[in-house]
Amino acid sequence: MKLRSKAALAGLLAAAAMAAHADDAVTVKLDMADGKLTPARIEVPAGKRIRIEVSNSGKGAAEFESVELRKEKVLAPGANSVVVIAPQTPGEYKFFDDFHQSARGVIVVK
Repeated sequence: MKLRSKAALAGLLAAAAMAAHADDAVTVKLDMADGKLTPARIEVPAGKRIRIEVSNSGKGAAEFESVELRKEKVLAPGANSVVVIAPQTPGEYKFFDDFHQSARGVIVVK
């Protein structure tokens, strides 16, 4: 097999593995708007990657942050982004908007 063919095959296999891995994620949407989180309670199954599609529909910056999950993401007004969390064991994991400390939520893993 030629070197190019081997490289192409390796690339295709890697892409297929990534696509298969992406399918095991649970996707949820979270809107942050000037100190309000919608929804403030997110329920997901244990043992699955969590993909949170975060949007900031507020007039100021927002920051998704979870100390327990070691994740943070700053979003400008009108911005959208994704936070990916590794599979978790059952429990409750808090998150908040670091720019609006009273905006608190929880991810419940069942």
